[in-house]
Amino acid sequence: MTEQRKPESTLKPALRFKGFTDPWEQRKLGDHGITYGGLSGKTKEDFGHGEARFVPYTNVFDNPITDSLRLESVEVDSKQNQVKLGDVFFTVSSETPEEVGMSSAWLSDQPNVYLNSFCFGYRQDGSFDSNYLAYMLRSKGFREDIALLAQGISRFNISKKKVMELDVPFPKKAEQTRIGSLFRKLDSLITLHQRKVDKLKTVKQSLLDRMFPKEDESVPELRFVGFTDPWEQRKLGDHGITYGGLSGKTKEDFGHGEARFVPYTNVFDNPITDSLRLESVEVDSKQNQVKLGDVFFTVSSETPEEVGMSSAWLSDQPNVYLNSFCFGYRQDGSFDSNYLAYMLRSKGFREDIALLAQGISRFNISKKKVMELDVPFPKKAEQTRIGSLFRKLDSLITLHQREVDILKNVKQGLLDKMFV
Repeated sequence: MTEQRKPESTLKPALRFKGFTDPWEQRKLGDHGITYGGLSGKTKEDFGHGEARFVPYTNVFDNPITDSLRLESVEVDSKQNQVKLGDVFFTVSSETPEEVGMSSAWLSDQPNVYLNSFCFGYRQDGSFDSNYLAYMLRSKGFREDIALLAQGISRFNISKKKVMELDVPFPKKAEQTRIGSLFRKLDSLITLHQRKVDKLKTVKQSLLDRMFPKEDESVPELRFVGFTDPWEQRKLGDHGITYGGLSGKTKEDFGHGEARFVPYTNVFDNPITDSLRLESVEVDSKQNQVKLGDVFFTVSSETPEEVGMSSAWLSDQPNVYLNSFCFGYRQDGSFDSNYLAYMLRSKGFREDIALLAQGISRFNISKKKVMELDVPFPKKAEQTRIGSLFRKLDSLITLHQREVDILKNVKQGLLDKMFV
């Protein structure tokens, strides 16, 4: 059988750095390195202690460059293969063909580090720039080639021998270095913004716990300067009315029309409803239109902790309804809308809501019971300060998350265009 190789005309990527014009070669991975196995002969009692470390499966799966801090403990064992700077790890099994053979390059020089038993290692001979190799092995073309090697039914596996027989794109080292460096910088930017997102989310959660009174207390642990009055407790039902979501509809009624409705997931995910994340439905004068300042509550979930999630509607669009798995609450103006949005997501209120959940395999709440709940009620000026703070925090989180998403899209586009 004649070996099938890509024609030379295809061995130039769609996008290149200026000054590089030579066609790329193709080389077999096995011609430029050797493979080795992960940990062997171990039982579960061998893990969780010891002076050595090993790279877990999820670290390999998640990262084109292995996270050198995300290691687990094991005893030092001279019979095991230590990983070395420049090695690449491959997962050997997965639940789908598309996720088998995920790769990760080890760019650290720590001693006594091994590889988990569900992966194999590849030690290249220096022909590849390590960063280039890391990202080339995550490119669309290589991932498609790997998926073709997957064998199995309920679980898919690959043979390291077959992986070593794969042809990979091989530009000159200088071009490899430029490409690898670009992707490494992109990943660094993604990580930077993701860390900011994670840090802001942690700050927000801490403030949600500390800026609303704990049970049996009349003031919060943390307040803005100048506010000293004790907070009141008010029942939600004393300051507003409830209404139902869409009713009398079949699946044929959705997906078209000039009106919109707020889907369940939008309510569940966001303390402030995303006014752009709506779905189509026909205009229907018999339905309840949502209004600026309304709050939506989910009425069921798979766990008590996730029932009754709330979301404040702060838009003024006409012909917008609420999905049938939620109910609406229209307050009388006693609450600052931003304050209400975040107070209803605070630890104390979420614990009260969870106590209302009824069910076994699916949990539900009664809107009547929700309206009977007491909620913390400071003076309007303090409400406004609190609500404004959380709204600004969420805006910062959204800003950095968008940066992460944009950079990930740029990276994926370049992975598709900068490799053959």
